[in-house]
Amino acid sequence: MAGPVDRTRPIARPNASGRGHDRPPSLIRRVIAGVLLCVTIIAGLVVHGAMPDTAATDIAGDVLYAVAAYLGVVLIAPRLPAPAVGAVAALWCIGVEFFQLTGLPLEWGVRLPPVMLVLGTVFDPRDLLAYVVAVVGATLIDLGCRTVGRRSH
Repeated sequence: MAGPVDRTRPIARPNASGRGHDRPPSLIRRVIAGVLLCVTIIAGLVVHGAMPDTAATDIAGDVLYAVAAYLGVVLIAPRLPAPAVGAVAALWCIGVEFFQLTGLPLEWGVRLPPVMLVLGTVFDPRDLLAYVVAVVGATLIDLGCRTVGRRSH
């Protein structure tokens, strides 16, 4: 009698050569997103902590935040199509920006400074443009990578 099926582990499929196994594309996409998310967070922390506070570094931080949001969605839902990932990431960024109008992120950030890195502090309409441009760019890069990946197989 067979035991219960372990659904927590991805199913490996035999590759075209018959030797070894291919990893499911969603697992590969999730791993790549995780690595890129770590790199993006590190870059964001460098911009935030080691560079002078200028308009350019503010915009760079916004772009990195939006890219991190995009990669976070891919990490959580690797099978979502790139446009859906972009929509969720953009909605997250825009929602967080408008949430800043309540004053709560600033209040919470004073008590626990890392909150500022996730929720920001004060509303800035320029951030909205940076988020949308960054998410559109991430979506286009994702679509391009997926197209190239399909052609190489």
